[in-house]
Amino acid sequence: MKPNDKDLNTSHQAVTTILDSLDALVYVADMETHELLFINEYGRKKWGDPAGRKCWQVLQTDQTGPCSFCTNPILLDKQGKPTGVQITEMQNTKNNQWYQCRDQAVPWLDGRLVRIEVATNITDRKQMEEDLRRAHLKAEQLADTDSLTGLNNRRAFFNLGKQLLHQAERNQTPVALIMFDLDYFKQINDQHGHALGDLTLVNIARIAEDKIRSSDVLARIGGEEFALLMPQTTLEQSLILAERLSNAFAENKVTNQTVEISCTASFGISALEAATTKSLDALIAEADKALYLAKNSGRNQIKVHE
Repeated sequence: MKPNDKDLNTSHQAVTTILDSLDALVYVADMETHELLFINEYGRKKWGDPAGRKCWQVLQTDQTGPCSFCTNPILLDKQGKPTGVQITEMQNTKNNQWYQCRDQAVPWLDGRLVRIEVATNITDRKQMEEDLRRAHLKAEQLADTDSLTGLNNRRAFFNLGKQLLHQAERNQTPVALIMFDLDYFKQINDQHGHALGDLTLVNIARIAEDKIRSSDVLARIGGEEFALLMPQTTLEQSLILAERLSNAFAENKVTNQTVEISCTASFGISALEAATTKSLDALIAEADKALYLAKNSGRNQIKVHE
């Protein structure tokens, strides 16, 4: 027995009531013309009545045609047959909210193919994911940052340094490494306290940061020991920078309420020519030898590994 018009109307009203009660956008659009054929109450409240307009005219903003993220091309196969449910995530251009969209091509009442979409607001979830991403990034940054000076720590220096050396080898460019260690730093802590010692380390870090390039890798790798790895830098260029740092450190005054001090540093330099392959460990070992020689020669000196 075929259903009569009253039964069909009742069924239509029941389906519409169910769809209007959902806390999600449900709409139907013609696959070819993109005309909105149905939008539930959730959608009408947020985007307005379709009034014969196309889906991208109602649901999006500043669109002059179908959206670049429209799923129509993947809802049908090469034979024009529906491919089933396709799930995507997108940020609405009108309200900037994030939605998970379940799209599917289905036959409409008159036989034509239409796209039916159920879009659930997932903005809270996306915000949580972004918060977690930022927290993870911050944790990584903290793991690579010296807590006192804010410079790279030893872990970060080795990670970044290996990348820098790999790039230098690939591009056949020179690299220079400066190791410097503050002279008689233990005496500062012993005579004036760790607070002044910490302030000295911070001041030295700021001076060094101010005199290097953004491409250089500066790190505090020990108590009062620092390392500076410089891409595309020759031995002669690194010597000039080391002299500038040495003079700046010596001229710098660190004060607290009762005392004013200055602190010099000893420097060791090693360099890597363009055609030479050398590991970061080897480069550091060479600079360390030069630094050891600078300290044994009376400190506040610059020595180069031969």
